[in-house]
This record gives sequence, structure tokens and C-alpha cells, in this order.
Amino acid sequence: MIKQKISLVGRGYWLPFVLITFFFFLWGFTRAILDVLNPFFQESFRINKTQASLIQFVTYLAYFVMAIPAGILIRRHGTRHGVVVGLIAFGGAALAFVLSRFFGEHIFYFYLLLLFVIGCGLACLEVAANPYVTLLGEQETAASRINRAQSFNGLGCILGSLLGGAYCFSTDAPNISAPYIVIGLVVLVIAVLFSRVKLPEFVMDDAKTDVELKPRGLMRRPMFIFGLVALFCYEIAEIAINSFFINYATENNMAQWLSEAIDSVWGMKLNYNFIASIVLSVGLFLFMLGRFAGSWVMGFVKAEKVLLICAVGTVATSGLVVMDIHIVSFVASILIFVFESIMFPTIFALSIKGLGSLTQKASAVLMMTPIGGAVGTVLMGMAADHRDMTFSFLVPLLAFIVILAYSTIKKLFV
Repeated sequence: MIKQKISLVGRGYWLPFVLITFFFFLWGFTRAILDVLNPFFQESFRINKTQASLIQFVTYLAYFVMAIPAGILIRRHGTRHGVVVGLIAFGGAALAFVLSRFFGEHIFYFYLLLLFVIGCGLACLEVAANPYVTLLGEQETAASRINRAQSFNGLGCILGSLLGGAYCFSTDAPNISAPYIVIGLVVLVIAVLFSRVKLPEFVMDDAKTDVELKPRGLMRRPMFIFGLVALFCYEIAEIAINSFFINYATENNMAQWLSEAIDSVWGMKLNYNFIASIVLSVGLFLFMLGRFAGSWVMGFVKAEKVLLICAVGTVATSGLVVMDIHIVSFVASILIFVFESIMFPTIFALSIKGLGSLTQKASAVLMMTPIGGAVGTVLMGMAADHRDMTFSFLVPLLAFIVILAYSTIKKLFV
């Protein structure tokens, strides 16, 4: 059914919308660097894919550990305090990369510790920002609004992958601490500036019963629970694919083929991993375009219908990758980015829709789902070490099937 178009952002809320949108860009950039670090650390420290998956594991474990405390902090002290705390943790840990030279043979584990703290900071930012964006306008446009904001997360991912790949794979023995030190300085400056910005604070409807305010109030809502599972599965699929896409592109000789084509046309010999990181950036660019397009489409078409179409697309494309049909599977692996692009913000918005006083609490619970990224990367790494990268795509395929089930039920029965 065609819907009448409603203003994306409420009157007087454009400034906070722009500020919060910037943070989506910021953590997209930071998270994309992890996807480059995964193959970079495999080469630098001579570790296998399962061991390299610890990079994503500790980062997304931090989301699981920090989500509830971050929600409590924000409920007690407001969104601005939650954002500032997240920025300080993020920037401080990034700046601490300067100390890595003192850790010798234990440097990999020091990196893991700092990435865990950065993950805690990102968790604070996301717990604050995701529900906040949904409240900056009419409820009917919440899914479209959060998709628009998170489109800039895609832009950050593109630049993070592209610049990270150029830095790590186009020079010999790059100092991985350098970009993090720069990021840390920028983030801490932003934290100081943001601490002086006043944002409108929303008071959740508290005209509910005490029973509804208790944690078990969420447990009595089966579609919220299903949304929680679907979001967990999305994180399994998205983070696992991003983490090992460079490995997939090189081990299936696609990066080599592209490198040879570039060499024959322009006479440039480029590192295979660098070529793969460029292809990953292309996929992330399509991911960003998908979010912009999805945000626009959901201004006219129900979010449930858009989610169902995209879920079918992810199952089909990831299935083609597992079938290993040479160039067809490689193209399908890139198209996955298009179909999955709107999933996180849409499932998130649909899951908290109509929860009233439980919204902030529900948001904190949903922001524990990035632990799926930790689980997914480990499972995909183990599957790849056991057989190959093509076989490992069974992990995201199964996750996308769960999302397809959720979107089908939301479309047909809710």
C-alpha cells in the first residue's frame, strides 16, 4: 500500500539529527578498519583465520558487556552524557596505541585489549544514538530516519576500508598504531566540543504500570524477542562477511584476476589484498547506496515489505556464493551488501516500535546483539580453516534464513 509522505525529521530536530548522524559515520570508519586488520594481522603475526577472528570477537564482545550499563547511564544522565562517555573511551583507547611499542611479543594481545575498550566506547555511542534518532520525528518515519542516519555509517565504512587497505597493503611494514593515534586525537577533540552542546532530551512515557517497567515486560513480547534473535543473526552475517571478504576475494583468485587486468592495462602491480580491500570498498559503497535507497523507499512503502524483499535477496545471493559458480558467486558476494544494507536499522526500528516506556531498555538489550559479530567471525574463521572460504559462507546463509523467517512473519501477521 502506498503511504502519504511525512517529514523525515521533526521541526527543530535537524541539528541533533545531523550531530548524531556524524557519529554513525565515525564508528562506521572505525569498524571498517577491523576488516582490514583481520588479513593484515594474519600476515604480520602468522596466525590462522580463527585466531585473527579474535579482533572482531573482542570488539563485539564489548558491545555485549557494555550495552546494559550504557543504557543505565543514559537513562540516569541523558543522551549527551552517554555520548561523551563513549567518545572518551573510544578516543582514549585509540590514543593508547602509541604505547604498543613497549609490548614486544605480546603486542597482538595489547591490540586486542585496546580494541575491547574501543568497542565499549562504540557501544555507549550506539545505545545513545539509535533510539534517539527514532524519536526525532513521527513514529511512522522512524525506520526511514534511522536508515538515513546509518547511511553515513556506510560512508565511514567505505573510507575506513579504502584508506585502511591503502595504508596496510601498499607499503612495507606499516605502523598500525599511527592511524589509531590520529583517530584518538580527533575523537577526544569532538568529545570536548560535544560536551558543550545541549541536545533535546526525551522523557519516555512513564504512565505504564510498574509491572511493565520491569525487565520481564520485554520478555512478554514475542515479536520483540524474535526481533532480538533476527538482529543477532544479522550481526553474525554482516560482521563475518566483512571480516573475511578480503580472504574470500584472494583465495578465490578474483583479486589476482583483477590485479592482472590492472597490470595489463595500466602497468601497475598491486598487492592482492589491497585489490581485495578496494573491492570490499565497492561492496560497502553499494551498502551505503542501499541504505539511502531503502530510506527513500520506506517513505512510501511499509518497512516490513522492504525488509522481506531484502531478506529474500540475501538468502539468494549468499546461497549462490556457497554454490561456488566462479564469477557468478563473486558477483553475488558483492550484491549481498546491497540487500543487507537496510536490515539492522529496520529490524531495530520495528523491534522497539510501540514499546513506550520500555523503549530505552529495549534499545540497550538490542545493542547487545553485536555479540553476534563475535560469534559469527569465529564460526566463519573455523569453517574456513576446516575447509575453505566458500564453505564458510554457510554461516551467514543460515543467519539470513532466520531473518527471512522474521520478516515473513512481520509482513504477514503483524
